[in-house]
Amino acid sequence: MRRTYLAVSVAIFAGLLVAAWVTHDTGIKINDPENNIFIPTELTTTLQVKASYDNENIYFRYRWPVVRPSLFHDVLVYRDGNWEREKGGVGPSENFLNEDRVSMMIDDGSVPLFSRYGGYITIGDRLTTFTGAPKGGDERTKYLPDTRTDPNNFDSVKAESDLDILREAGYFIDLWQWRSSRSNPVGLGDDGFVAEERSGDQGVGPYYTNWDKELNQPKFMFDQQVTGQNALNFDDVVAGNYNFDDAYYLSDATAIAFDPNIEWKNGDTIPRRMLRAEEGSRGDVVQPSASRWEDGYWDVTLVRQLDTGNPLDDKIFRDKGSYDLAFAVFRNASTMRWHYVSLPMSLGLETDAQLVASKFAGDAPGWEQDWTEVKMFYPGQVSWGRLTDPKTHPGADKIAERVPVAYRHSEKQLALYGVEVEFAGAIYNQWLLTLFASLLLIVAMGININLLITRRES
Repeated sequence: MRRTYLAVSVAIFAGLLVAAWVTHDTGIKINDPENNIFIPTELTTTLQVKASYDNENIYFRYRWPVVRPSLFHDVLVYRDGNWEREKGGVGPSENFLNEDRVSMMIDDGSVPLFSRYGGYITIGDRLTTFTGAPKGGDERTKYLPDTRTDPNNFDSVKAESDLDILREAGYFIDLWQWRSSRSNPVGLGDDGFVAEERSGDQGVGPYYTNWDKELNQPKFMFDQQVTGQNALNFDDVVAGNYNFDDAYYLSDATAIAFDPNIEWKNGDTIPRRMLRAEEGSRGDVVQPSASRWEDGYWDVTLVRQLDTGNPLDDKIFRDKGSYDLAFAVFRNASTMRWHYVSLPMSLGLETDAQLVASKFAGDAPGWEQDWTEVKMFYPGQVSWGRLTDPKTHPGADKIAERVPVAYRHSEKQLALYGVEVEFAGAIYNQWLLTLFASLLLIVAMGININLLITRRES
């Protein structure tokens, strides 16, 4: 009988070892689009920045590496009698239908904690594309903590009157954006903000959707007399065969009303966005000229008036003033939260700071100054609520003491932490399985040793 017990316990022990070996590292999926998980192969990159200003305007120049420029965001493709939307997916887009972007957050000291923690303070409760975010409904965008009665509850937005008081006190982040598809072809930027939501400033933005819902077809197509074509070819779009000298975008100069009676063929492709002139405060940020990708780098310049006359939308720049910035870049056809971000850094207009804007005289900056290197990192799914909760973040006490994140962590450490948080649930489940298997192994080993000792004594 003891031999039977021994054989069974040995079999259990061996089976558990085999099971542990076979299931090792299988509980975590590096790429899991259904749960909005896609980890970039590179967790860090570098953004180069310069700044300059005169008596009227301030200029920022950005340069960052991109293997291949993405000139399209999403498109409409003709297939078997229907026009279908084709877009990029989670993480880098294999069909290159996610545009490249650069964005910059700006504060003048009116938003507490931004100078210490940067964009982290805008990442609230289960934002869109986070694992476990509510599906359907409106997009859950970035927001600032004090715009909620409970900062960790997206739906607890304060009363409109309270939000107005916060805005008048300067409690908002100025947000500049540049997009390779939805603004660059017509030499525009996009001026927005982050407060109770992330949105564009008052006015009209640089694009709108090229789609007729009632007729299920595009509103506009390419003007053949101007561009030599009515549509692009989808295979050429995906292959990157269109360049800056081609008419690859729709605008008043390249488009006419859509004609459904043309003999359309499978693969005909029309951009889903129509570009237009901006109006109002949203049009404050523009480009001196269309930006270009060359030799593996985007080189983008944006300009805005120092004082736009819109203090409820924009942070006003002043000579010798000091400000705080945080950057984000989208590269290699990624979108949404699959970007790279920076820690906050200081900006000084001809005053000491991490990034110094030099004053110039003349028609345009000379850009003689050296680039300022900004380390960028993949942030993962790290929310402000997680960071400030002692149960989920051991460093929450340091945040309560207002210790800046740069004093405690490097960009590489933050990227690794972001990945760890992204897999927190899977790691916990794997830990439970490992604990259970380990306990069974200990029990099985104890039985084996006990049986062997008993057998020897007998």
